[in-house]
Amino acid sequence: MSIAWIDLDGLANMRDLGGTPVAGGGAIQPGRLLRSDNLQDLTPGDIDELVDRRALTDIIDLRSDVEVHFTGPGPLAEVSSLTHHHLSLFKSREVAVEDALVLPWREDDQRKREPQVEDHWMDHYLGYLRERPDSISQALRVIAGAEGAAVVHCAAGKDRTGTVIALALSLAGVSDEDIAADYAATSQRLPRILERLSAVPAYAENLQGRPLSDHETDPQTMVRLLAAVRETSGSVADWLRDQGWTDEDLEQLRRRLTQP
Repeated sequence: MSIAWIDLDGLANMRDLGGTPVAGGGAIQPGRLLRSDNLQDLTPGDIDELVDRRALTDIIDLRSDVEVHFTGPGPLAEVSSLTHHHLSLFKSREVAVEDALVLPWREDDQRKREPQVEDHWMDHYLGYLRERPDSISQALRVIAGAEGAAVVHCAAGKDRTGTVIALALSLAGVSDEDIAADYAATSQRLPRILERLSAVPAYAENLQGRPLSDHETDPQTMVRLLAAVRETSGSVADWLRDQGWTDEDLEQLRRRLTQP
């Protein structure tokens, strides 16, 4: 599967899911669903590319309240044509003091940094589904209803973004193999992603001393995640039905992603 990278000055890990094949023929339509790392450093030229040439209309920001507080609103907040959806995949946390730089997942990561890590990331991603099914469900509703391109992003565009994108693609009929290949593609951009994040105090402490291999995207992680969803819910569609989705809602998302 080819990866449709979008190379902009202020990003490291943006791509268009357009062209990803779906079961029965056809593909995800270009310009419908984008995925990205943090959007804080976009240049004016980057903004023109996304808003004017790629018809971006909706931003789905999966970062925590703490991250948003410490990194600021970002340049796209000034673009009136865009709709911003802040849908954290962590339990809401109020920022009590200005120097509270420890992010919500840090303690959990410290506990899990043991050799049994074969399933560490899958367990982490299943935690998003357990803790914030409301945010995941709403993110997918935004994708289904967007008038133009919708971009899903977090900090690295890897874990939280990867989970939401995997569910969207699976519902649209993309094979587990191609979903896993898209997830794994982030490893190609890891040095630049980590360079960006390490320049931000809110992330630098968490990243210090951790090898590149801690962050690599093993395609089998996503295969195991999708298998776990099926084992517990029956299918991605059934998981969404448990969140209140109707058959019409499911079909709207499929149509939005796959039909011209």
